[in-house]
Amino acid sequence: MSTSTLLADLLAFFSSDRVSTATAILEQNAQDESSFPARPPDVVVWPTSTTEVSQVLAYAHQHQVPVTARGAGTSLEGQPIPLQGGIVLNFQQMNQIVAIYAEDFQARVQPGIFYKDMNRTLAGHGLFFAPDPGANASIGGMLANNAAGIRTVKYGATRDNVLALEVVLASGEIIHTGSRAVKQSSGYDLTHLFVGSEGTLGLITEATLKLAPLPEQFSAATAAFPSVAAAAQTVFDIMGSGLGPAALELLDELAVTVLNTDEGIHLSVAPHLFMEFTGPSESALQQTLATVQEICRENGGNDFRSGTGRDQRNTLWDARHRLFEIHKRYFPGQKYLIADVAVPISHFPAVVSRASQLIAELQLAASIISHAGDGNVHLTIFYPPADSQAQARAQQLNEAIVNYALELDGTSTGEHGVGIGKQKFMLPEHGPGAVALMRQLKALLDPQGILNPGKVLPLT
Repeated sequence: MSTSTLLADLLAFFSSDRVSTATAILEQNAQDESSFPARPPDVVVWPTSTTEVSQVLAYAHQHQVPVTARGAGTSLEGQPIPLQGGIVLNFQQMNQIVAIYAEDFQARVQPGIFYKDMNRTLAGHGLFFAPDPGANASIGGMLANNAAGIRTVKYGATRDNVLALEVVLASGEIIHTGSRAVKQSSGYDLTHLFVGSEGTLGLITEATLKLAPLPEQFSAATAAFPSVAAAAQTVFDIMGSGLGPAALELLDELAVTVLNTDEGIHLSVAPHLFMEFTGPSESALQQTLATVQEICRENGGNDFRSGTGRDQRNTLWDARHRLFEIHKRYFPGQKYLIADVAVPISHFPAVVSRASQLIAELQLAASIISHAGDGNVHLTIFYPPADSQAQARAQQLNEAIVNYALELDGTSTGEHGVGIGKQKFMLPEHGPGAVALMRQLKALLDPQGILNPGKVLPLT
């Protein structure tokens, strides 16, 4: 189908200000935060209702036009890149909180609302949505990728905090899954089938989220260590102590060096743990922090800093959230590859030590940045774009650490999703039987293959 025909047909559903084929608009919707090549769509559409999403999908289904959903574009594995062109459904105008059920600790929202913007509103009710990917991602993107982040160790990932969905299938049919009841044991769990499916099985147009009360008391703490291995062992010991951190992050020496270039951050240059604990009272927190300090000391930890005020705590975590952007400024003009594996917590020290060893052996500029409390390890690898040998070593590091994680009963992606970059690991991780079943589910829900084609499932 020609672009002119597609545009003319879509203008039958939408006003001209919500459909665009302008080059600048196509380019804005052709890329995410990954380093995969941009691929522009043929047309961008901004729906404002579920009905409009249904109309577009019914049309695309009939005419076999690819459709890719897009939120904030903060994903790191190419999920919203429209590999086959077609239509990008940009959800940024479906950005409302539909209802807040404060007494039930729940909210019903549209997918285009940004995470941080939503939480600013919820704070007025003493509530927040706990999964925290760092970037100001859209809720739809968080649901599609099962985003997690620094507070997963206490509150779980996005999948653990969603109760019900409104979903538009590839045919345009609208379905509802789940309910507002916290306990649900009725039928197949369709809600969690769509969460993490990266827009390949259906498009989420509304979600009922489980919220948490804002903590009364909290304290951040940092500690430096003589080695990444010592810091990783401390993570295992803290988790085994039952202290229940709200956040527990491991940064290696390079990550700390990069972080120190940000205003207001003055850490000793060594591997660090960033920690946060919440509690019912200041005295209870002090007891927890005393135990944490002792565990750190037993593993060679020093420069222990705790009890930072709100402003210092916010400065620390804000910088942690922006660490990827700070890295890009630190390595200007370089390409990057991001590994994202997760392992059982008992294997966390082993996978971090192995990553540190491989970085040294392959002589790469790579940081270890981990959501340590839930066994999630990120490697951010930078290399000159013209250096093919460095690029090959970066790929070698990524594949080696993924394969090692799989050997340890882990996963190739803890929170970034499969997208484009992790497709080749689907068969080794899940096996041919499970992947075949995934293909059957895809064919059942999207028989024309129009939803985000070229993602998740292995291409061969």
